[in-house]
Amino acid sequence: MSMLHRSAELAAYQNRICSRREMLVRGGAGFGSLALASLLDQESIQAEPVSPMSAKPGHHPAAAKSVIFLFMEGAPSHIDLFDPKPLINKLAGQPIPVGFKGHLQAMTAEEAGSRIMAAPRKWKQYGASGTWVSDWLPHLAECVDDISVIRSCWTDAVNHAGGVVQMNTGIPNGGRPSLGSWVSYGLGTENQSLPSYVVMLDDDKKQVRSGSRNWGAGFMPAVYQATRFYTGPVPIRDLSAPAGMTSKQQRAKLDLLYHLNQRHAEPRAHETQLDARIRSYELAFRMQSEAPEAIDLSQETQETQQLYGLDQEETATFGRNCLLARRLVERGVRFVQLYSGAGSRWDSHDNIERQHPPLCRSSDKPVAGLLKDLKRRGLLAQTLVVWGGEFGRTCIAETNTGREGKGRDHNPTGFTMWMAGGDVRGGQTIGKTDELGLHAIEDRLHVLDLHSTILHLLGIDAAQLTYLHKGRPERPNINEGRAFKQIITG
Repeated sequence: MSMLHRSAELAAYQNRICSRREMLVRGGAGFGSLALASLLDQESIQAEPVSPMSAKPGHHPAAAKSVIFLFMEGAPSHIDLFDPKPLINKLAGQPIPVGFKGHLQAMTAEEAGSRIMAAPRKWKQYGASGTWVSDWLPHLAECVDDISVIRSCWTDAVNHAGGVVQMNTGIPNGGRPSLGSWVSYGLGTENQSLPSYVVMLDDDKKQVRSGSRNWGAGFMPAVYQATRFYTGPVPIRDLSAPAGMTSKQQRAKLDLLYHLNQRHAEPRAHETQLDARIRSYELAFRMQSEAPEAIDLSQETQETQQLYGLDQEETATFGRNCLLARRLVERGVRFVQLYSGAGSRWDSHDNIERQHPPLCRSSDKPVAGLLKDLKRRGLLAQTLVVWGGEFGRTCIAETNTGREGKGRDHNPTGFTMWMAGGDVRGGQTIGKTDELGLHAIEDRLHVLDLHSTILHLLGIDAAQLTYLHKGRPERPNINEGRAFKQIITG
């Protein structure tokens, strides 16, 4: 090869080297920027983690921001409250007619020789809507034009343990997240200094059937479960700091606990109770400044307290819970559930004429007061109020120890619930049961349909809200429920 050719090859080789070097010099800054951006991103995530309870947007514009679920535990009798059946009184004392034998309780009653038991209520149509309400709920009757009565509800459960759990979680055997947990998971909360989800009983000495499974988070992180408030002047236990401890000392104590708990939780990432406990300490610290004001009912006027029945012994307990529920949703709490008749006291097998009236009196005025108070404060438009139990009751007289009883058995195939607030069109009655109130026969709404409707009014599409559990996307409607949009205004 000539010297000229060698010189040309050397020049080309040097040009290629310069090109590579130039490329690396020019591109090096870009590669470094990518690495720096990644490091900074990781640092920001570690420094300021996003709270699972941060407020989140829904799938569509919401009609309501919060829910107050009034749970009548033990199953109130729809045929004695909202669903009059003249045929029951006409056939009182007779066996169930042939056409109604498909009902589980009807077949059992026929085998035992039971008969139809009269419903000696005085019924009247109220409001511009002419909604039927019995004489057991005179105060609530004044609010019917704001209420949408759903007479065609049904469920799969035939006993209280399964019924209460299904009305709260969607299935009778428990283990799934409660409706309030799905709401907290999907929307978070607007007030980081109060719980997103609160549960209150009207008797702390009683136990709701299936207990905390009704307000638990199931397979979701425990942070989404409800916070229990208690009856009486101190709804939140251990809220105050110990005597002599300053805020600075308490903050230092919490910081130390946080680091110890974090170290303990790192190798146990699957145990969400640990994370929930850490977050509960922080929430409790924040609640010390805001919660005392939120639960201080003495700030309410005497007229407001009387509206809820706080001045009467029979209505004071549930009235206090209803008033506290209003104050909580007013301050951004997302989901509040109040139990009336905790311990299944609405379960009237023995003598419905003796068992139902006290519960009606203790809840009627407080619930009516809640609706009236929400409305006059402009809060009803953004608060969805739901009323109901785990199922209804039959027209059949309960048989006890071989003698004809005076109570009613469980009825899961047709019962009544109602909703008010948000975009719910008040003054309407949806669906119907047969002539004996045994079966829902028109516009039937399963529990999962009710849940989907509640979520829809909050701006959540139940089919789109998913949580990945064991590699499977879980949904609150279990791929079955549908939102009943006929209940909505417009």
